[in-house]
Amino acid sequence: MGEEGGGRSCGTTKELQKLKQQAMEYYRENDVPRRLEELLNSTFYLQPADVYGHLANCFSTFAKPPTIHRIVGKNVLDGLGLSTLQVEVFCTIQNFPKSICSVVIPTHFEVQENTVPELVEAQEAERRLAVSTAVQWVNETITEELRGLAPSSQAEVDCMLRAFFANKVQEEKERKALEKSQEDSAGSVPPSQILPPPPPPPTKKRGQKPGKKDSVYIEKPVIPAGPAEPVLCGSMAIGAVSLAVAKTSAILGGIPLYLNIALLKHNQEQPATLTMPLLMASVVSCGKSSPGKLNLMKEVICIPHPGLTTKQGVEMLLEIQKQINKILEMPTPPKAENKKGLNGNKRGQQPVTGKMSHLGCLTINCDVMEQPLLLIQGVCANLELELGTNLHLAINCAGHELMDYSKGKYEVLMGTHKNAAEMVDLYVELINKYPSIIALIDPLRKELLFTQDSEQWDSICNALGSRCYVIAGTASKSISKLLEHGSISSPRSHGLIIKHTNQTTMSDLVEITNLINSKKHIAILGSTEGESSDDSLVDLAVGLGVRFIKLGGLSRGERVTKYNRLLTIEEELVQNETLGLMSSYCIRKKQLRVIL
Repeated sequence: MGEEGGGRSCGTTKELQKLKQQAMEYYRENDVPRRLEELLNSTFYLQPADVYGHLANCFSTFAKPPTIHRIVGKNVLDGLGLSTLQVEVFCTIQNFPKSICSVVIPTHFEVQENTVPELVEAQEAERRLAVSTAVQWVNETITEELRGLAPSSQAEVDCMLRAFFANKVQEEKERKALEKSQEDSAGSVPPSQILPPPPPPPTKKRGQKPGKKDSVYIEKPVIPAGPAEPVLCGSMAIGAVSLAVAKTSAILGGIPLYLNIALLKHNQEQPATLTMPLLMASVVSCGKSSPGKLNLMKEVICIPHPGLTTKQGVEMLLEIQKQINKILEMPTPPKAENKKGLNGNKRGQQPVTGKMSHLGCLTINCDVMEQPLLLIQGVCANLELELGTNLHLAINCAGHELMDYSKGKYEVLMGTHKNAAEMVDLYVELINKYPSIIALIDPLRKELLFTQDSEQWDSICNALGSRCYVIAGTASKSISKLLEHGSISSPRSHGLIIKHTNQTTMSDLVEITNLINSKKHIAILGSTEGESSDDSLVDLAVGLGVRFIKLGGLSRGERVTKYNRLLTIEEELVQNETLGLMSSYCIRKKQLRVIL
């Protein structure tokens, strides 16, 4: 009995000695004894009031850096109550998973107004499928591939996201090829492509003599719009995860997102100063979906003078918006009908009224080209603001929405159609009459090679290049296509509106802005039509150093949130003495001079 008991005791002692030896080796490998001794000695001399709090803070500096634990995708609602994607990042911090941040990325879909219910339902179904696919990508594959990576490794994360997306594109190609081969084997014959009928010959004007040409300009056939750039269903997962990782890195590093983006842009070297982008704020909309006859001006945009602070610019824009609201709310006094109404309007023209649009500005009914511009002129006069000095104007023409393919012309007013050459003349006349307009966005549809649109993009730049920026928004290719070709020369323009949508990563945004800057073009970061309340877009604009930011109007919560973020960032830069001066512009002798 004693021997048996002594044997058990001896075995237990050996096991304890073995465990002690293992513990000593484990702690020695992690340098615990030395660090613990130094920490206890320093704590004794400091004698902090909260000794355990002091020890916890000191030990946290020795902890491993956070790594991505998992990424969660959710289907949420945007500012219009439509489906969009939210991405939440969890990181392993001191052995425990912890939620760090979430972002919401808007979809690329345009908002359809005054269209048939069938098209609206079809687009909403497509949107829901895009979001649900993105949620699936995030929760199944992307979270597994990024697990264990440090959020600060943005380039590595973006590289893995690009590789994942490339595989999905290849899978889609193989799926379509398989479907086509199955159709061919089943004996199905693809329908023949029907070419559009040639445009009818121009009608002879009254009093025109036989054989006399109406114009020297010979119109080329109007080619229908080419197919839209394919957007892979679920691609918004790539852009959302990239942004979420960048925001996570900023939070863990104790810096704002805009500074994290600036470090990414400047190869981790912190710039001495950062600049605030100039505001492009929509004040009224009278595009194709508006109730009036005017189609040309989807957005009339105000640009406060660059010498103003962002806060001063926002205050000016708010006053302009309030004045417009007051004017539209005033009842029109009954008057005897004249041959011409006020402001040169046609007889019987309806009074201007408005409703709030998804762009955050008033949609008003206008029947003549000058009406919205005269409205803003009158508001500025009441506020003692001088157009062309205190602020300038820009027009989002939305050329792609104006084309009437049955007639092969742009319908600038209801029932008034113009060909591409006549559109150039219209813009020249408009700038002559209103020199405070310094930018035209999408004056024509997306160019098609060897068509009149391609030539007229050149014509607009040649005619107005010294007085007005010609900007490609919807008419521009997607960021991925621009980077793939390494060129921004098509269509010819002075600047591009870039948007963070679909598969665009943070690295892509840095690359495209560097490309735009290298060509001495203007980079404008723009919001999408269906925006969310996420304000990360503003941080991207500041961090990337873009010239302008286009957020829509100063109404609707999802847009006002971004203006508030602009004001906050400006305050931070002023307090930190890191606010730099933005490149300015001025108009002298009818020429637009860009001070670089």
